[in-house]
Amino acid sequence: MISKLHKSSLKETFFRAFSQCRAKTLALFDGIDKATFCCQPHPDFSPIGWHLGHIAYTESLWLLERSAGLPCLFPRYRKLFAADGLPKKERVKLPNLEEIRYYLDTVREKVLHYLEVADVEQQEPLWRFILQHESQHSEIISFVLELSKQERGEKDKEKEEQQRERVRHGGKLPSLPHSPHDLSEMIQIPAGEFEMGDDSVDALDNEQPLHRVYLETYSIDRYPVTCTQYRAFMTAGGYENPAWWSKAGWEWLQTEQVTQPLYWCENPMWDHHPVCGVSWYEAEAYSRFVGKRLPTEAEWEKAASWDAQAHCRRIYPWGNEQPTLKHCNHDNFIGKTTPVDAFSIGQSFYGLYDALGNVWEWTSSWFDGYLGFQSYPYVGYSQVYFDQQHRVLKGGSWATRPWALRCSFRNWYHPCVRQILAGFRCAAD
Repeated sequence: MISKLHKSSLKETFFRAFSQCRAKTLALFDGIDKATFCCQPHPDFSPIGWHLGHIAYTESLWLLERSAGLPCLFPRYRKLFAADGLPKKERVKLPNLEEIRYYLDTVREKVLHYLEVADVEQQEPLWRFILQHESQHSEIISFVLELSKQERGEKDKEKEEQQRERVRHGGKLPSLPHSPHDLSEMIQIPAGEFEMGDDSVDALDNEQPLHRVYLETYSIDRYPVTCTQYRAFMTAGGYENPAWWSKAGWEWLQTEQVTQPLYWCENPMWDHHPVCGVSWYEAEAYSRFVGKRLPTEAEWEKAASWDAQAHCRRIYPWGNEQPTLKHCNHDNFIGKTTPVDAFSIGQSFYGLYDALGNVWEWTSSWFDGYLGFQSYPYVGYSQVYFDQQHRVLKGGSWATRPWALRCSFRNWYHPCVRQILAGFRCAAD
């Protein structure tokens, strides 16, 4: 296929990226049994098998039907795998893995044939959207698998860890020692303007347009909040004291009756890892407990992306070099969190560690469109969530694919959600 695409480096780029992304997606299903494939460990998230079929459905809809003008290849799957087709609780009755693999492979074969003749220069935003769409659902598959492990009571089983290592590294893991840094350190960010958002061809609709924002001086944690730091909140009765909680947060806590983060582990080896599996309410309560607050989205993005010396934004905290395992914990390379100070080469101009990868970070901002926002490729992707009910998360996690990893990327969830791979860092005026 590549030999047929040699005339267009952009087409070859898409061929390689689509192939790499698909291989990473399918690797998550190595050794998966039928029960795990179809089970729904939480009512808010569909089974991993549904996400696999939805990836094929979306690729077919936008690239084959709406771009190439071809008829729907598998009309029997339209209701099952469309995002608005069935309630999540009815998505457990799935074809088996072999059938969905056939669906994926058939759609992909047609897509690659279409790639040979497609006007990719004109369609480039759509192809990049589809690549990021698969990346996002691949990450959902990763954390739904974590939820399934929790439900089975098999957290951190050595056999599963070894299997993931074989898939990602051929049995080898990088050495990631924790350094004796002051993990409570804050960085002062001077007042001034910076560029927020993204106007590149990779940018999704909610990241656009690029615009300038002025911020007063503020401070922000150099590192995400660690398990050791969060344990102090728990030990001090943080989950029992309404003084640290907002009214909505306390009501949520009385309903959920949780006493620790979802992905909590008492093993000391996790002490310097970021706390993971907290809701926005928990992050807000901890911030109050330590006399701080959550950063706004703009504060987070300036600290992560702005180069005050060059007066320009960076795609990634470290610059514009594409992310690798030397920069941050992402792409399921490691399959779990790492110490928050493990990636010194990945820090931002201001010295922020772990801004990309490891865990998503809650901000205080509601998800909304920037001035001049335009929906793409459809209203339902972002705009329907501009409802003042979703908080913005930034930064990505250990499961985020490189195609969806950048400082301007915006994630959003209800403040009660704790199943995603989310932590946070604090800020102060």
